[in-house]
Amino acid sequence: MADLLYPPVIGAARTWFKALDLRFDIQGTEHVPKHGGAVLVSNHISYLDFIFSGLAARPAKRLVRFMAKESVFRHKVSGPLMRAMKHIPVDRSRGENAYAHALKALRSGEIIGVFPEATISRSFTLKDFKSGAARLAQEARVPLVPVALWGTQRLWTKGHKRDFGRNHVPIGIRVGEPLHPGADESAVTVTERLRERVQELLEAAQRAYPVSPKGPADSWWMPAHLGGTAPTPAQAQAL
Repeated sequence: MADLLYPPVIGAARTWFKALDLRFDIQGTEHVPKHGGAVLVSNHISYLDFIFSGLAARPAKRLVRFMAKESVFRHKVSGPLMRAMKHIPVDRSRGENAYAHALKALRSGEIIGVFPEATISRSFTLKDFKSGAARLAQEARVPLVPVALWGTQRLWTKGHKRDFGRNHVPIGIRVGEPLHPGADESAVTVTERLRERVQELLEAAQRAYPVSPKGPADSWWMPAHLGGTAPTPAQAQAL
């Protein structure tokens, strides 16, 4: 059922992207394995990131099962779709159930999508990473595939109105070489290496981004350290 529904949903998303005239710059998709389990790990700056990070796996003809907070599955519109596509609900008070579900999927050869920051970064910089992705990869003996997204925050993010106008928004997606954590390596160390790699990819996507804010009123989507008016990490933590 998941594989019957998932491709049409992707097709509908691509049609929508064309209607918005989004400009994609996707690099590194060859790093997504064509067979076997993997944990795809992405930064998180938009409500739509699961759609865009999932695009990274399409050239390899893979479908990604994302781990997402349980409330998304209770929504009257997104809930039935998320369940039908076999995404994995995460109840933060009972995370062991989602972990076991994801581990089983990895061992059966699926790609699991994880946002290790656990929530959207309002500063558009990397928050601390949770170690769950690293632990899953180690226990399932599968690679970690790092992904960085940039520009998605301009469409819909926390604290800002949705902008689904035909504004030709560029979307940068960078996929890095897989990390193969050792079984005897600490999950903390693996997580640190993973975060460093996502940071490198994020900086590469930011350097390649073809547009800048049009003025002070348009600089909200740019991080403070790059001259924008987004909250600093400390300010974002207080929100």
